[in-house]
Amino acid sequence: VQLQASGGGLVQAGGSLRLSCEASGFTLKNGAITWFRQAPGKEREGVICMDPSGNYAYYINSVKGQFTVLRDNAKNTVYLQMNSLKPDDTAIYYCATRRYRCSRDWVAMLYRGSGTQVTVSS
Repeated sequence: VQLQASGGGLVQAGGSLRLSCEASGFTLKNGAITWFRQAPGKEREGVICMDPSGNYAYYINSVKGQFTVLRDNAKNTVYLQMNSLKPDDTAIYYCATRRYRCSRDWVAMLYRGSGTQVTVSS
């Protein structure tokens, strides 16, 4: 099983990015997908999760209305749409999945992907 996050880059404050999380060996629609991030000098934290029913769990209040998770079942890919980006959103972003229910806990994930760097300039 592999999860691969991609789509990061450098963007100005106020801009948007869409990250992708592509899976092989696991059907993403059957699991809860959590996006994590780790900013420089900080611990990795859960950001947002979507469960198999399409319900959201936000683990960082500031991203409500700013970040959205989208799922393309045909491509077995999940996206993190990030709008109105701020310099504080600068981090390495990771996707991970577990069965059934959302979790913000990295160690609770069944499969964990590699990260993609997002840098927001002021």
